[in-house]
Amino acid sequence: MELTAENKLRKLIIVGDRVLIKIKKSSEKTTSGLYLPPGVQEKEKVQQGYIIKAGPGYPIPMAVEDDEPWKEKDENVKYIPLQAKEGDLAIFLLAGVTEVMYQGEKYYIVSQNSILMLEREEAL
Repeated sequence: MELTAENKLRKLIIVGDRVLIKIKKSSEKTTSGLYLPPGVQEKEKVQQGYIIKAGPGYPIPMAVEDDEPWKEKDENVKYIPLQAKEGDLAIFLLAGVTEVMYQGEKYYIVSQNSILMLEREEAL
């Protein structure tokens, strides 16, 4: 399969409560007027970017059933979903964020705990 702009992130799987974010240029303003001035970004160590991929969420511990040891163990993990969704604009703290390069572009892997605010284009 040929690698294109649409499918280049297809092979990436984001785990747990993390999201993959592509940084938005600081000079850009969102359609609703949200704008982080450079001074805020430098002093507060806050950044903004679009969520490209999101993990499944927080895993829920499975109940232990040892009543019949001959049964096959079901590995079907359930998750509490994330509030953050693909396409959201996220304002997040840079502390604890992991910067990665993939296919020549810079992304951040951010835990949902580091996200301060989300802006979603669809009606809430």
